[in-house]
Amino acid sequence: MKSILGMGNALTDILAVLQDDSLLRKFHLPRGSMQHVDMKTGDTIWKELKKMGVQYVAGGSAANTITGTAIFGMKSGFIGKIGDDDLGHLYKSDQEQYGIKSLLLKGEHSSGRAMVFITAPNAERTFAVYLGAALELVPQDLKPEFFEGYDYFHIEGYLVQNQNLVRRAVEYAKAAGCVVSLDMASYNVVESNEAFLHDIVEDYVDIVFANESEARSFTRLEPRAALDEIARHCSIAVVKVGKDGSMVKSGDEYHYIEAYPANTIDATGAGDTYAAGFLYAHSLEMPLKVCGEIGSIIAAKVVEVIGTKIDIPRWKDAKNEIRALIAANSSDSHNA
Repeated sequence: MKSILGMGNALTDILAVLQDDSLLRKFHLPRGSMQHVDMKTGDTIWKELKKMGVQYVAGGSAANTITGTAIFGMKSGFIGKIGDDDLGHLYKSDQEQYGIKSLLLKGEHSSGRAMVFITAPNAERTFAVYLGAALELVPQDLKPEFFEGYDYFHIEGYLVQNQNLVRRAVEYAKAAGCVVSLDMASYNVVESNEAFLHDIVEDYVDIVFANESEARSFTRLEPRAALDEIARHCSIAVVKVGKDGSMVKSGDEYHYIEAYPANTIDATGAGDTYAAGFLYAHSLEMPLKVCGEIGSIIAAKVVEVIGTKIDIPRWKDAKNEIRALIAANSSDSHNA
């Protein structure tokens, strides 16, 4: 089994289900928004939430993907920065529980957290994000040996606010012989770092994951044309179009993949999980279409739960479906 290293913001998701919008109003958080907050505000909100019986889940885009690859059985590692505090210890133990080899460096600030307010009637999510120690990860923290022995390196676009960090990471990953994948993360991240992202994708990235708004920001084109444009600059381009599925392209090979049926209650983490399934299948040298289908199967499971962690019954169902798909395609290739 091949191995994968991820790097991203080490953030703990703190999930709170609210009866009404009063707490959102108190902290001036527009319903459905994602707001960055300073340490003082972040600590104040957390104190308020502690009284409510909240759920803590180790998160962050790249870390969610790496958790998925670890559950699939890939040897998985993660680079991030945490504080020397309860949330930092929780984050480390959560990764260890999944067998992830964590390189969690210690920062001076408290650990990053994404406080997630879930409101009725449709489980809408509002985020107050304090990045804390996660923001302190710098190029000087990285060493070439961190990347040695891994087959894949997966990085989240949220890190491109530190362009020197991202460039150092992909340089080390390429030198170590890794296949490099990038999740573009957010359309506003793409908009504000467009020239840098084009440069990095052209020179270092093999696989690009983008949703339709990120693809549009990157190329100024609609999703299908955006896919073609991205695929001109890397080996594999993936554009996810939500409930309408995804499109994948490599060279002249193109596939449209329908979304797998799901009782969707919360779409958070769907893209991260899709990437985990896709990269796992790619590591098994599955055909491009099958990589997309496996990504789609596992993404359909995460949208059925609140948060980014799929429960055991759904993981079992997904693994059975994926095993059958891999077996069918393995026998097809043997018969060919």
